Amino acid sequence: MRKLVLLGAGYGNMRILLRLLNKDLPDDVEITLVDRTPFHSLKTEFYALAAGTVSDSIVRVPLPTHDRLTVIGGEIIEIRPDEKCVYLSDGVQINYDELVIGLGCEDNYHDVPGAAESTYSIQTIGKSRVTYEKLLGLSGGATVGIVGAGLSGIELASELRESRPDLNIKLFDRSPRILRDFPERLSNFVKGWFDKHNVVVVSNSNITGVGPNVLYNHEETIPVDAVVWTAGIRPVAPVDNIDTEKDKSGRVVLNIYHQLPDFEDVYVVGDCAALPYAPSAQVAEEQAEQIVRVLRHVWNGELLPEKMPEIKLKGFLGSLGKKQGFAYLADRTVTGRIARLLKSGVLWMYKWHNG
Repeated sequence: MRKLVLLGAGYGNMRILLRLLNKDLPDDVEITLVDRTPFHSLKTEFYALAAGTVSDSIVRVPLPTHDRLTVIGGEIIEIRPDEKCVYLSDGVQINYDELVIGLGCEDNYHDVPGAAESTYSIQTIGKSRVTYEKLLGLSGGATVGIVGAGLSGIELASELRESRPDLNIKLFDRSPRILRDFPERLSNFVKGWFDKHNVVVVSNSNITGVGPNVLYNHEETIPVDAVVWTAGIRPVAPVDNIDTEKDKSGRVVLNIYHQLPDFEDVYVVGDCAALPYAPSAQVAEEQAEQIVRVLRHVWNGELLPEKMPEIKLKGFLGSLGKKQGFAYLADRTVTGRIARLLKSGVLWMYKWHNG
């Protein structure tokens, strides 16, 4: 049997499973999925879990079942493309014929002193649970600092405001305005929501250090009771340790077929892949569609196409609590209740398609 091994039950590998298990999986192919948890986690919703506005069960989706799918629980510690082998922390070794690496990312602390030790995270479901316990355990009037005003930081700040109206929330943004790479109308809407709901946006910030109960912004010392870090990501250690070309962000450089140039039996999907797009679930799913196409060519002994289609993104959706939202779709800005309903609908459809 030919063995396809998928590392990580993230958005990319879930799309690969959806396509392969439901349509013409070759009789001589078996699939092994390796993840630390026995379910798929909706990472785009971790902000709500951390804020306490949804339960743990809402951000989990069961893994598919199939007679030629084996799920292995474990922590991946090393990937050796030269040996065609993956090593787990419990000593298990998994060999493969084709490998898809979809292990996601971890927080990038940018060498800020104390950031790794003194901040909370929403990068994994486990870390989001810990963050929830900390934030919901704070006394009234406590101050929460959220470092990083990208989509994750914005959604966490707004959701936490609805969950805990008694907290002081400060959102630290390196830019002069929220979502500076998008139309000013979008920025103004989000900033207006924060102003109305007493979330302080600290623009042009530069966090130079973090202590147990303090943030250092430029030369200013800011007392805080908890800090959540949403200021960038980097590939996880097993991917970072692969001896292959990386971009300046540490993401893996690939050929047009999403393969390692020196190991064409290894594919990388999602946040670890060096692509001309910001990492997102949407990018991972579009990549996965192309990887499935390439795998079918390989399994059928066919030549690969000279070109692969360009990945075309539809835009993005963001929430401001449970009633308001914002979106940038087809170069158009959508704000308010409609944008929030769009996001809820997309989430419902995703969960329905994935069982």
